[in-house]
Amino acid sequence: MTQVRVDLPDAVTSVLHCAPEELDRELRLAAATQWYQQGRISQEWAAHIAGMDRTDFLLALARMNKDSFVVDFEDLDRELARG
Repeated sequence: MTQVRVDLPDAVTSVLHCAPEELDRELRLAAATQWYQQGRISQEWAAHIAGMDRTDFLLALARMNKDSFVVDFEDLDRELARG
C-alpha cells in the first residue's frame, strides 16, 4: 500500500476537534470526495480510498451535501443529440 506523509500544524487536531486517527479518516474521505467530484476516480475507487463500502461513501457524500453522481454535461449533450 502506498503511504503519504502530510505534515500539519500540531494544533490542527484541536482546531478540528478530532483525534489523530480521526484526522486520518477525514483526510482520506476528503481526498476521495475531491477526486470523485473531479471525475478522476469512480465511486468504487473513492469508497476504497476512504476506507468505506460504496453505500457508506454515498451516505458520506449526502452528509457533506456533495453530488452523489458526477455528470459530464458534454457527454450528456452528445448522448441527447444522438437520440
